Parts: sequence; structure tokens; C-alpha cells
Amino acid sequence: ALLDLSGVHQVNGTWMASTTLPCTYTPSEGFTQQTLVWSLERDHSTSAIFRRDDSGDHVLLSRFRGRVSIPKHSPGDATLLIENLEIPDSGHYTCTVSWRSKDNSLVTKEMTTMVKVVKVPVTKPIIRAGELGLTVLAGARISLTCVASGSPPISYRWFRSTPGGSAQLLGSQAELAWDSPQPSDAGQYYCEAENR
Repeated sequence: ALLDLSGVHQVNGTWMASTTLPCTYTPSEGFTQQTLVWSLERDHSTSAIFRRDDSGDHVLLSRFRGRVSIPKHSPGDATLLIENLEIPDSGHYTCTVSWRSKDNSLVTKEMTTMVKVVKVPVTKPIIRAGELGLTVLAGARISLTCVASGSPPISYRWFRSTPGGSAQLLGSQAELAWDSPQPSDAGQYYCEAENR
């Protein structure tokens, strides 16, 4: 149908990460977008959080300032990006768009998406070897990268395990690199990943 909004009914967002709430339509000749409003219903109260009209973009709820945005120069795209998701961001988000037609009548459509913000524990990390793999010639730069997913921020720690059971902490970046590895660098290494 003409000027129908399309999107999704439910979005699971990861705490402290960002998420997008799709809201799009096909621009139609003879209809000019007048206003675009995103509102949030939570605990039986509804408040507008974002409004775009002739005077520009306005974030109406202070706790969303600097965290919400909508694509600027793509007609028909009213998708809302929310960054640094907080647990209280959970709720029902409604995208409401109004158009003015050539005969000056107003058409308004809306679409609602339920957002659930969840805390995601860190996954067991995997180790990615650099381009040269795990067996390299002495002197050729080698790297290992520790990769995990979950609610950010994720911190990493690299260890080298030595015979006899003690572990030596090597660094706290995701990547462990040797610019000029020597035969003495051969051995067993492991990484830990942690989040809140």
C-alpha cells in the first residue's frame, strides 16, 4: 500500500552496545514528509524521544541526547539508531510519520517495535592466528588475536603457560604480537575474556 511503514516487531538489544530500529517507506510523488516522531512507551507512560520537522532534528528526552540518530540524507528512511543501550531503554518504540499531499491533506502512519535490552555474558574466546599461521620462521612477525562476543566492554588478557603449571601474564590487549619471534617464543599461550 502507498506510504506504508515497514520495520520489525521486536528487537533484542545488547546492553552497552547499539541497535537499530528499522522504519522505512517508499517515497511517493505528491507526498512530502512533514514530521517524523519516535516515541517510547514504558511503564504505561509514553514520551516522544526524537522529532524531525522543518526546523531540524530534536532529541526531546535528555537521557537520549548524544545516543539517538536517524539517517540524514536518505528519503524514506526513518530508522532509529540507539547507542550505548541501557536497561531502561527497554519498551515499545513507535515511529510516526506524517506527509502532506498536493491537495494539502495530511496522511499519518505509525509502526511499533518492542525493544528488549539484555545483558549478554562473554562467550568463550577463540584465538585467531595471523596470516602466517601458528608455525613461522624466526624473525617473521606473528600475531594471535583473542575474539569473544557479549555486552561490551570486553577485556582480554594473554598468558603464556610454562611447564610446571605457572602462567605468565603477557598483555591485556586483544592482540598479542611478536615483531621478531625467536625459537624461545615457541610454546603454549592462552587468552581470557571478561565483561561485566
